[in-house]
Amino acid sequence: MTATRFLLFSLIFCSCISLSQAQQLADKNPNLNYQVYSPKATDLKIDRAAYAEKLQGFWLATCIANWTGLVTEMDKIGNLGEIKTGPFYTRADWGQPDQGSIWAAGIPSNLSPTIDFVFADEDTLWGSDDDTDIEYIYQELLLKNQTSFLTGEQIREGWMKHIKAEEENYLWVSNQKALDLMKSGLVPPATGDSQLTTEIFGLYAPGRPDMAVKMATLPIQTTAREESEWISAFYVRLFSLASTTDTSLPIKQQLFQMSEQAALELPTTSYPSAMYRYVKDLYASGIPWEQARDSVYQRYQVEQLDGYDISSRNMYCNGCFAAGINFASSLVSLFYGEGDLKETIKIGALAGWDSDNPTATWGGLIGFMLGKEGVEKAFARKFSDKFHIHRTRVGFPNEGIDTFDAMAQKGLWIIDRVVQEELKGGIDLRSNSWYIPKK
Repeated sequence: MTATRFLLFSLIFCSCISLSQAQQLADKNPNLNYQVYSPKATDLKIDRAAYAEKLQGFWLATCIANWTGLVTEMDKIGNLGEIKTGPFYTRADWGQPDQGSIWAAGIPSNLSPTIDFVFADEDTLWGSDDDTDIEYIYQELLLKNQTSFLTGEQIREGWMKHIKAEEENYLWVSNQKALDLMKSGLVPPATGDSQLTTEIFGLYAPGRPDMAVKMATLPIQTTAREESEWISAFYVRLFSLASTTDTSLPIKQQLFQMSEQAALELPTTSYPSAMYRYVKDLYASGIPWEQARDSVYQRYQVEQLDGYDISSRNMYCNGCFAAGINFASSLVSLFYGEGDLKETIKIGALAGWDSDNPTATWGGLIGFMLGKEGVEKAFARKFSDKFHIHRTRVGFPNEGIDTFDAMAQKGLWIIDRVVQEELKGGIDLRSNSWYIPKK
């Protein structure tokens, strides 16, 4: 029994206090001195227990979407350059045999012979992947260093400790380049060149996207610059805004309002801003999502408009991993998914390119908004709540086995520190609430 659980049972049976009171005390960050706070009428009040359930929904739906997207990852990237993959997938391909990716020599995915959801049953484990494990590392580093802002040295130390040095390390493109630069002695942000592995910072500053982006800046700059950095910050803002939506509205309307607010921060002359407006206009026109995706391919990879010139750079697979084209593709699944978790994942998996990346992003966001119970309801089933970080990373306790419940608890502790020390708000453990001052 852990020390926290022992304390919990001791409080219940020896002090005769209620289970809810004991749980709230057990939920305290042991490395934070909680201060008395007088709430203001304008403060945003958030229920910590409800937020923990939402964090579990984030991790669960991220894993479902991540592993489903992996089935079609790099199956379809278009017909420019040396690698040609034929027509893109359409809705008719859902449930049909998976076609081989650009590196699989025609062999279907070993995760599923058909294009379908990939689940981990209750008695199994969710394995980590590159769209979950870096965020897991950042969460652990924030707790270990008892900080809200990681330094370049702390990030480098964490990457060197938890990422395999020689064997398969499940890093791609900018993440791999960042690690190589760290090995040579460089420290972030000097490693930046973008893999999207920082959205979780948005959840650490509920309702305060300004603070969320500030916390995420150095982790983002570990691998990203300029357009890819702005795209990463767009996602961080969205995740932070998810705590302040009007829940009486349909989730589609909540998401669209959040995305509009986050898009306002994209530099107006940048291609990410142009992509956002272009895809949203395609959705508003009423054309099918497949036609919108094809239009994205034509505009940005064939015609190279709005300043997106990846195709002219003669990159491997025509820049199929690039932040730009995958951002545009992700927006297709965001708008056409209309807040429906399953539909968003399906479109993201079929849309093409690095399909596990957008699916993981939107799965995590919608999963957070629904909470764990909402995710289970959407799929009408139960899932494993265990996470195996050692599938891709190393150096964690308990042979790398964690649970979504424990991972959510760690998230609460990080937010406690952010609320008290950075946002100058307060934590009321009696009502189990945060009070967050508005900017």
